[in-house]
Amino acid sequence: MPTPEYRMLDALDTRLHARIVGDPARPPLIVLHGGPGLDHTEFADYLDPLADTVRLVILDMRAQGRSDRDAPQETWTLAQMAADVSRVAAALNAERYAVLGHSYGAFVALQHAADFPGTAAATVACCGVGSARWLDDIPAKLEGFEPVELREQVRASWADEANVRTQADFARLMHEQMPWHFADPLDSRIADYEARVDALGPRYAPDVLRQFSVAGYGGIEVEDGLGTVSQPLLALAGRHDRTCPPGASAVLAQRAPAGELHVFEESGHMPFVEQPDEFLSVVRGFLRRTLG
Repeated sequence: MPTPEYRMLDALDTRLHARIVGDPARPPLIVLHGGPGLDHTEFADYLDPLADTVRLVILDMRAQGRSDRDAPQETWTLAQMAADVSRVAAALNAERYAVLGHSYGAFVALQHAADFPGTAAATVACCGVGSARWLDDIPAKLEGFEPVELREQVRASWADEANVRTQADFARLMHEQMPWHFADPLDSRIADYEARVDALGPRYAPDVLRQFSVAGYGGIEVEDGLGTVSQPLLALAGRHDRTCPPGASAVLAQRAPAGELHVFEESGHMPFVEQPDEFLSVVRGFLRRTLG
């Protein structure tokens, strides 16, 4: 496996940290983490095998992770983080690149595709939605979450997003919420995933999570604008995703002129952990077809 390098990339008014893996001669895949408030460690090394096809550029988005924390709070928006993607591509001197976002990162990737159609050669939206309406039934799903012995723990973790203040608070919240994100809330791989992330020293951004959690996670509303997206768009979904249901990904694939859909039948919100071989195969195949 290639040895990662770490760089700070200019985004005009701030600098964004990136974990970079792979041959500089290959086109970059700009990877956007979830949260908001997480960082590049969310992916641990699960995506590293894609370095046989692309140069992975796994960002810490604006005011998050090891990126500069001085970005003005008024710039903590989906639109600005989407614009940052193009700035990172420019900082890399990348004439041709792709974008992959997971969860909240998929919101940003979709915003970038809608605001800057055709700028990226390809876009992958993993476990995302194109409209906030898809998130409206989360409270009802929380009330029926099973196993029942984890229900209050998970429900409280969602409520606490609006109150998180410290790194320790954020880490506890992530641990308590993780069963929600797997198809099987008792999946034995949860502990291994958490250990692999923790070994990399995640730097959470409580202020960013707190701001977005009380504002509809940025108010993603791009479904009506997807008709202008000229690049291939791959929507990935977990059949058992409780947060971003597969129906939302189906709409993305239907509305984008060059849209495609792939559903991971045994996954929840974490298909790169739950079905890693299939995830890598599907994404690699898409990138090879679209990046040439």
